[in-house]
Amino acid sequence: MTSSTKVFFLKVIIHLGALLPLANLYFLAFGDGLGADPVEVVIHFTGIGALNLLLITLSISPLAKIFKQGYLLQTRRVLGLYAYTYALFHVLNFLSFEVQFDGALFISEVIERPYITVGMVAFLLLTALAITSISKLKRKMGKSWQRLHNFNYLIALLVTVHFYWSVKSELTSPLFYLAIVLLLLLFRVKKIKRLLLSLFT
Repeated sequence: MTSSTKVFFLKVIIHLGALLPLANLYFLAFGDGLGADPVEVVIHFTGIGALNLLLITLSISPLAKIFKQGYLLQTRRVLGLYAYTYALFHVLNFLSFEVQFDGALFISEVIERPYITVGMVAFLLLTALAITSISKLKRKMGKSWQRLHNFNYLIALLVTVHFYWSVKSELTSPLFYLAIVLLLLLFRVKKIKRLLLSLFT
């Protein structure tokens, strides 16, 4: 099987794996099949989905390097865009169900609640990465594109902190995700050191 064929099948799996759960979520939500608190279920599902997809995206480079499967790198953009899609639905769910599109209330929530503040910073950064994933913009940006997309490490940390602060009692899951993020960052210690040095020199 050629690398292009493998990439094709992987992308089909990614599309199905990302879209079908999202479609099923809203099918159950509109059919009153999500239990006593469907709003919480929908918001939590899309938030966790965004985090999972973001971490999978960050896992691609180490996996491709360890197993010498360079074709895996061609799946990063589609995974990243699906991470953004889930994050967008997460924000839209909060806007529609929690604050009912009340702009003033939304802004006050962002300002007054630290976990929402952190989440919105991560979302805005992720939005910038999604917009600049367009091939034409990537070519025009040149080296600055890579510098911008290095923020995905910061986004992963911010989203994990957002998750940690948003839960009220059960901390096992957020701590587990934090451990995964730190592990993924360990694979990039040298690169992160170079980035930090470039910022302060």
